[in-house]
Amino acid sequence: MTELDIVDPYSIPLDGKFNVAQPKLFQADAHWPYFERLRKEAPVHLCEESEYGPYWSVTKYKEIMQVDTSHDIFSSEGGIVIADQDDEFTMPMFIAMDPPKHDEQRKVVSPVVAPFNLQKLENTIRERAAGLLDELPLGEEINWVDRISIELTTQMLATLFDFPFEERRRLTRWSDVATANEDSGIIESEDQRRGELLECLGVFTELFKQRQQKPGKNDLITMLAHGDSTKDLLDRPMEYLGNLILLIVGGNDTTRNSITGGVLALNQFPDEYDKLRADHSLITRMVPEIIRWQTPLAHMRRRALQDTELGGQKIKAGDKVVMWYVSGNRDEEAIELPNDLIIDRQRPRQHIAFGFGIHRCMGNRLAEMQLRIVWEEIMKRFDNIEVVGEPKRIYSTFVKGYSELPVVLHGKT
Repeated sequence: MTELDIVDPYSIPLDGKFNVAQPKLFQADAHWPYFERLRKEAPVHLCEESEYGPYWSVTKYKEIMQVDTSHDIFSSEGGIVIADQDDEFTMPMFIAMDPPKHDEQRKVVSPVVAPFNLQKLENTIRERAAGLLDELPLGEEINWVDRISIELTTQMLATLFDFPFEERRRLTRWSDVATANEDSGIIESEDQRRGELLECLGVFTELFKQRQQKPGKNDLITMLAHGDSTKDLLDRPMEYLGNLILLIVGGNDTTRNSITGGVLALNQFPDEYDKLRADHSLITRMVPEIIRWQTPLAHMRRRALQDTELGGQKIKAGDKVVMWYVSGNRDEEAIELPNDLIIDRQRPRQHIAFGFGIHRCMGNRLAEMQLRIVWEEIMKRFDNIEVVGEPKRIYSTFVKGYSELPVVLHGKT
């Protein structure tokens, strides 16, 4: 099966060549039946031949949780995505580390999303969301991704880094480049990707040096510059770059694609949109449901540190194990009617889009807060955000997102 094949997955032998890790499947939104089949017939499945080498697919909620919470058996060291890092351009980052180093570095930056700081950020997020929404025209087609999803999350990211606000779209670009390959349409070559990421490193190196002289601030760069385990990161520039990319992608791609995914989902489930119009208090429960339905990062990968058994399959030490969050969040045995958006679910946070265990997404409460505020401000202003064309999806097995969503806004009558 080649990367460009999009065929009925039930017509393909379920053998070592059955490969769900094809960016084209995700870009065409054609991956769902592939994962449905794996969940039913081979929840822990070995693909022996792919462009990423052999890998195990873990597709059901229970086994994903088992892998994610067993860092002593399944290691993050060396990378969190299915593609291996280039030996000549390796970017260590704390999410791709095991304890104790992971715990030490995560502890340095986690205060930025502590409850006290989130409370201080809420008014800023609300003012910016309101300002952006007030600028939107009624009755005209716009690209929701660019006008709201990207702009709002990029403004937030610039605030968290205390990055020059007028240059904030550079953060968007670096986020896109970091997860792109030559077939994505974002970069033309790996050399271009490296060059742009090294440019990112250069800009943030200067910011790091400046912040070393200014302790006491609560932005991410200042925290890194003064943290006991990170203050010498300039001596390890590729590790510094890796952590920057982690924080940029984690703070940008996930929230931005959930903002877009929510609009798309409510258009696909109009009865739920009616529920929301009738009761705005449902926003609090709707937000984690949108994140589950969208699952903005499709997978995380681990490597087995020892021979073990998972779902009745024997995993060998060194094997690559991929947790498909996008599949676990649609597991019929764990979540009722998982393919539907249900904005008043009783247990809406029962999803695995943020991961679990020591690597659970550090910014999960910030992401939820941004989405909650956006939808509170949307419902004050618009009766309907009408999707008027097909979304343009990203070419990636990792970032499950959008580059375009054409919409027309309708005001309250």
